[in-house]
Formats: sequence, C-alpha cells, structure tokens
Amino acid sequence: MIFNNKLIYLKFLYNFFIVLSLIIFFFSTTKVFGKSFNINDIEISKPFEINFDKNEVIDIGFKDAFFQLVSLIVNSSDKDKIKPVKLNEIRGMVESFSIKEERFVNEIYYVNLGVSFNKKKVFNFLEKKNIFPSVPVKKKILFIPIIIDESKRDLLIFSENKIFNDWNIYQEKFHLISYILPTEDLEDLNTLKNNFEIIEQYDFQEIINKYSLNDSIIALFFKNDKNLRVLSKITLKKNIVIKNQSFLNIDLKDDENIKKIILELKTIYEDYWKNSNLINTSIKLTLNIQVSNKDNKKISNFEKKLNETDLIYDHFISRFDKDFIYYRIIYNGTPNNFLKSMGDMGYNFNTQNRFWILK
Repeated sequence: MIFNNKLIYLKFLYNFFIVLSLIIFFFSTTKVFGKSFNINDIEISKPFEINFDKNEVIDIGFKDAFFQLVSLIVNSSDKDKIKPVKLNEIRGMVESFSIKEERFVNEIYYVNLGVSFNKKKVFNFLEKKNIFPSVPVKKKILFIPIIIDESKRDLLIFSENKIFNDWNIYQEKFHLISYILPTEDLEDLNTLKNNFEIIEQYDFQEIINKYSLNDSIIALFFKNDKNLRVLSKITLKKNIVIKNQSFLNIDLKDDENIKKIILELKTIYEDYWKNSNLINTSIKLTLNIQVSNKDNKKISNFEKKLNETDLIYDHFISRFDKDFIYYRIIYNGTPNNFLKSMGDMGYNFNTQNRFWILK
C-alpha cells in the first residue's frame, strides 16, 4: 500500500515537472524569438578525418553567422572594429542554434546551421566598440542606371547597358535593399534622350511615377576614356541626397570591372539605408506602462509587439495587482518615437501620469 502511494506520488511529480518543462520551453522560445537576431542557412563543410570534431565545425558556423549578422546591422566602415572578436565572445551572444541538415559526401561533412543571437548582448557588444547598429529593415527601391558616353554624346539604358543587365546578379545574403529595375520602354528612352543636355538636373518623375515605389536611386555613369564618374541621386523616406564616386582605369566590357562597380555602389547604398535606421543604444529611456489585466488577449498581443519592436532594449513586469499589470520598458529612443511606433501598431496611451495607461 505504502509502495503504491509512493508510486502514485512519483508519477504525479513526474507529470508535474513534464508540464512545467513544456510551459517553460514554450514561453522561453516565444521570448527568445522576439529578442533574437536569427541567421539561417549557414553552410559549412570540413573533411571527415581521424581527429574530426563536430564542435569545431559548429564554432565556424557561429563565426560565419555572426559576421553575416554584423554585415546586416553595421556600416561597412565599422566592420574593422569588430574583426578582432574572440570565439568566446561570439559564443556568449548565441541564444540557440539548430542543425537544419547534415550529410557526408565523399568523406566531406556538410552542415546547414541556423543561429539565433541575443539582441541585447549583441547591442552591448557593439556599444563597447562605440558602434551604433541599425534596424535590419528590408527595402524595395526603384533603380535606374544610365551610362552616358560623353565622347559619343549618347546614353545607354535597359538591355544595351551592362550595368543594368548585371545589377541584380551580384546580390549578397546580407543586402537589405532589393532593386526593382524599370521595364524596357521606348517612350522612356526617347524622354531621356530628349533631356540629354540637362540629364543631371532632370527629375525623372515622368518615369518614376509609372512605378508604385516611393523610393528610388537614379545612377548616372559618365564614361570618359577609361575613367568613370557615377552620380547617384538617392531618394529615401522623402529625403534626397546626391553622392559622387569615381572609378579609374575601368573597362565597362570587363565582367570583373562591372562586378567591382556594382558591389562598391551597393555597399554605399546599403550604408546610406542603414544610417537612416540607426539605433542609438546609448539612449536607455525607462518607461512605465500600466495595462488592465481584464483582457488576456490584449495583454498577449501587447507583449508580442513589445518583443517585436527593435528599439525596445528590454522589458519586464515590475509588479501587478488585482486590476493592473505594470511593465517597465527600456527604450533606445525618445518618448515621442515610442508613442509613434506603438501608435502605428494601434496602441495608444494616456501619458498624464508617471505610469502611462494603455487605452
């Protein structure tokens, strides 16, 4: 009898801890997902030799994933500050990883990894290096490249233009900008040729308006002997900036020269886009939010949005009572930025008191 009672008790404890473990797993997974940078499809290969160590392969994957993440959120000019990073530092920022696929082919081990980095730890690491990261936002931009042959007083666009043809061939995994190239249109070609003399001042609106994109880059490639001058008119978030680059001893018939030009220009455009989405991690504004605990779905959705908001450095429940849950939020921005970003998602607040009340 005593034995049976003990057995029942042990079964109860077993079931209790199984349920508890599942609850912790699901809740922590949700939280990790919201506060992580996820880098997928990291492919590593290594010969399967006598001293083969799978952990070494995974460490290589951690490094590759970290530098891919850095390329996503850090300007190209800041990358050199990060290169001396130690493996232990990278490991310390890894939240979790998963092996998507592994196989052996001709005594070579191949693995595909997915790695999640703790966003807070990554930001702390970059802040120590005096680097401000940016929000990794994907962007579609209309891109119109035009080669202007100054000696022949002619311009090349569409399929006659090798930069136009090859532009989307050279695309890195960490590139945030997707380029939409214009379709071949004889009317557009005639419009540009008619404005050849004032091409640098021409606003291109007649062409741009045909596409449902607010942002654009017009790149004018002025070809003169073996030198190339590129004038880029970048329109992003209703701001317009002009950038000039020069390339010396360039042959536009050479594939390697074309690749060099495209990748260098894409780096410049990526950096400009990142600069428009910088996160000032030195600003850590503390916000206190009060939420009624009568609507569980509303609370759940609110917490989900807090997890998904990039400028939120951290958040947690500071206390609760029978009527309200009180959140403390650490925000990398100004109060107005917080109110605007949350307002865009449908969350508005009464800000008259120390604790802002979610309406």
